[in-house]
Amino acid sequence: MKQNERIKILCQLGAFFKSFCKNNTKPKHEKFITKLELAIIESISQNPYFEKKNILYNLKYWSRILERNTLESFTSKFYLNEKIFNVGIIMAGNIPLVGFHDFLCVFLSGNKCNIKLSKKDSSLFIFIVDFLKKHEKKINKYVTISENKLENYDAIIATGNDTSAKQFKKYFGKVPNIIRNSRHSIAVLNGEESNDDLKKLSFDIFMYYGLGCRSVSKLYLPKDYNINLITTNLEDWKKVLNNSTYYNNYMYYKTIYLMKGDRFIDTGFSIIKESNQIGSPISTIFYEYYNDQKELQKKLIVNEKHIQCIVSNNIVENSIKFGSTQRPSIDDYADKINTMDFLLKLS
Repeated sequence: MKQNERIKILCQLGAFFKSFCKNNTKPKHEKFITKLELAIIESISQNPYFEKKNILYNLKYWSRILERNTLESFTSKFYLNEKIFNVGIIMAGNIPLVGFHDFLCVFLSGNKCNIKLSKKDSSLFIFIVDFLKKHEKKINKYVTISENKLENYDAIIATGNDTSAKQFKKYFGKVPNIIRNSRHSIAVLNGEESNDDLKKLSFDIFMYYGLGCRSVSKLYLPKDYNINLITTNLEDWKKVLNNSTYYNNYMYYKTIYLMKGDRFIDTGFSIIKESNQIGSPISTIFYEYYNDQKELQKKLIVNEKHIQCIVSNNIVENSIKFGSTQRPSIDDYADKINTMDFLLKLS
């Protein structure tokens, strides 16, 4: 299957996503509209944190990535192998289509992919594979979904939590692999942020209920920072309490902290708590003070392996803008591991 054929079918998928989100699909896609609507309903039933508006946000994001100019620019940087490898992909299920970028890289690298889906996020990807196969029969040779354990693979890309990552490393250690474990994202503030910045930060915290590796779970604040500036700008997200699973977690952790006698700020829908840890439980936002840039850099270096991305107003090198955590560019690789480079070096 030629590269231009792969790009063409991905563009068709992206165009369908775009029209679906705008409720402007063509009559020829009527059966796929119904299938995607059913996949969304099934997806919501699979994962208590999945909601239609979040899924549509995700589809809209991918519709912008799956455009010809973006895909051609991305692939122009690489020379494809003549040999085709079988790459197994084990996907997580914390947010909708979290493993799509891995699939995209394997597919565009010219390799075959055998996908093991998470039970918490399978319906959407099953729809995608069905859409691709219906529009291009050659896809059958290159993309499969495995219902049982993965077999006959030359390389593995697997994503999970810290516990499952250890098992992945043990089980797949004899083949080339990318094994991802839990990572978290942080925000660094200096007190000069506008209210608009802080409202965008609230999006980075609460989108997908804070379950993504790019969701901000920790704030680094300058000493004597007025924490009320944060709480005031979180108010738009009190709607998260409408999700019963989130609400139960919020009440659980609030009870635990109260029983332990820990100090924290209760916003009425989230908990803001001082801690030197990076990853916070759902409904909880950790924060930590720093005295100066030198001390801040030391803290970041110590936690580098646990950090996915950093949000700031250019306070920290290679940080991203407030409100952009859930819109990574196509070449913004998870864990800073270049997936395409890994795939194209297989031998």
